[in-house]
Amino acid sequence: MAYRNLTDPEITALQTNGCWAEDWMRIEVSEDFMPDFFHRVMFYGDIRLGTFTNNVEVSRGFMKHSGINNATLRNVTIGNNCLIENISGFINNYVIGDDCIITNVCTMETTDGATYGEGNLISVLNEVGDGNLILFRGLTSQVAALMVKHFQNRPLKDAIRRLVREEIERTSPETATIGNRVKIVNTKEITNTVIYDDCEIAGAARLSDCTLMSNRDASVYIGTGVICENSIISDGSSIINSVKMQDCYVGEACQLSNGFTAASSVFFANSYMSNGEACAAFCGPFTASHHKSSLLIGGQFSFYNAGSATNFSNHAYKMGPMHYGTLERGSKTASGAYILMPAHIGAFSVCFGKLMYHPDTRSLPFSYLIAYNDVMYLVPGRNLTTVGLYRDIRKWPKRDKRLAGARKSVVNFDWLSPFTVGEILRGKKILEDLREASGEDVSTYNYHEYVIKNSSLRKGIKYYDIALRIYMGAVLKRHAPVEPTTTVGTGPWTDISGLLLPVSEEQRIIDDIISGEIETTHDLIERFEEINANYSEYRWAWSYCMILDYYGFTSLTEENVERVKSDYITARRAWIAEIKKDAAKEYRLGDVEEEVFRNFNDQLDKEVDFENQKLYM
Repeated sequence: MAYRNLTDPEITALQTNGCWAEDWMRIEVSEDFMPDFFHRVMFYGDIRLGTFTNNVEVSRGFMKHSGINNATLRNVTIGNNCLIENISGFINNYVIGDDCIITNVCTMETTDGATYGEGNLISVLNEVGDGNLILFRGLTSQVAALMVKHFQNRPLKDAIRRLVREEIERTSPETATIGNRVKIVNTKEITNTVIYDDCEIAGAARLSDCTLMSNRDASVYIGTGVICENSIISDGSSIINSVKMQDCYVGEACQLSNGFTAASSVFFANSYMSNGEACAAFCGPFTASHHKSSLLIGGQFSFYNAGSATNFSNHAYKMGPMHYGTLERGSKTASGAYILMPAHIGAFSVCFGKLMYHPDTRSLPFSYLIAYNDVMYLVPGRNLTTVGLYRDIRKWPKRDKRLAGARKSVVNFDWLSPFTVGEILRGKKILEDLREASGEDVSTYNYHEYVIKNSSLRKGIKYYDIALRIYMGAVLKRHAPVEPTTTVGTGPWTDISGLLLPVSEEQRIIDDIISGEIETTHDLIERFEEINANYSEYRWAWSYCMILDYYGFTSLTEENVERVKSDYITARRAWIAEIKKDAAKEYRLGDVEEEVFRNFNDQLDKEVDFENQKLYM
């Protein structure tokens, strides 16, 4: 925008309206500037003003003319058609975009040493440990997980921190900015805070050293009583109802509300936090906490529901109204059991009212741990055939509120993948080895310090086998039965906070960061996206070898493919039958109404439609 100095008549008009300037010559205005809509404004330092010709909508159906009234401004640039009024303190060192509404605000300023929430080194997973995670605007769940997981790798840590520092130096503004169409009302203090387009702040208490990455299609909302310090908030998120937050990163489409408090924690992709608190928590995609007595501290969570106190999830009403369930972490059932989910690094159970960690059970996924007095019973594979899992598989993709095509953190929703199926294969082998070592006629088996009943072991092998055959048939629906074109993916797989990938690809990323092949944080994020784009091919490379090994095939002939297809249909029908049993049991307990039960059964009956689809494409 081209600027000019004020004319003498314009200065006179401003003075007539009660305006005053420390030096009128340091005020520059647009060519079409008109002083009519400025009243009782005090100007200090260097000021630049746009045009003020349009009305703005301050509330639905309530229009006011743009302008500035009752305000003190120092070293401020203001765009076109803004309404700024009733600033009881001042606005100091700020650049404000077009079409903004800023009313009933005490102070807004940029001070020396402003970080805008970037560059803060926090410690997650260990609240008293060394800092292992740097906050910056480009942070994703994958970048954060890589920092934390490989913190002990000194060359990698130093290289990542260099990339982040360089990114911050390239992009950090000299002074705090406010984007276009921003609305800030009834707010006390905004200091050293960058606010992107279309953000709304209503009734906040204090925002200090923050970045709010809002945009027209995914706006950020900050509500009443919020105190937010040294933090970054991403597209489509809302922070409302007296949330207190310090040294945090809030990813896309997250919601924090109702007095939730958080310190040195990160939240990614559709996480929901209410009432409770978090400290040094790594909350990956779809982490939820609803209750006042819930504390997430020093843990890593994903697809997780933290219930009240030690009740970390409520699976008693699985067919009723939608609730946040779990897919990758431990959760408590109505009977007191704890579920081992596929992405476990160990499992959880309750002992004397405290959450206990069980690293030995990693290779028995989808299982229950049930404590009776001093005995811990392990029920392998049981959660593969529950109503809760069936619902979880279908609900998570529907709950992704992020804009398609603009999703920063990668979230892969496959419940059966080379990562989870690899765990299932190991779990099945463990159970078979236990049976071979102790025989089939014993009443119980011992696995580390856990007790597995004979019937539970037999059913566990059965459930794991059902899952394996469903997976193999489902993969063949998506791939022609030909030899893979790549060897990438044939080894073990892992999960980096939502991204499923071969371990070899994770190691390649590490090597390329250290060597300098990955030169920027943008390059790193692109590499994660590239791996996710190749997921289908990598999965096929792993699955092809798995199918041949499972069946003892030398190749996938037409006859062999038909056998896999037949086993897939049989396994899928057995899986649906087991889920129906679980639903019927829940109905008999009186947990759900008859109509809900019947509708759920009707939905299960439609599962046969999948069997009629083409086996591969």
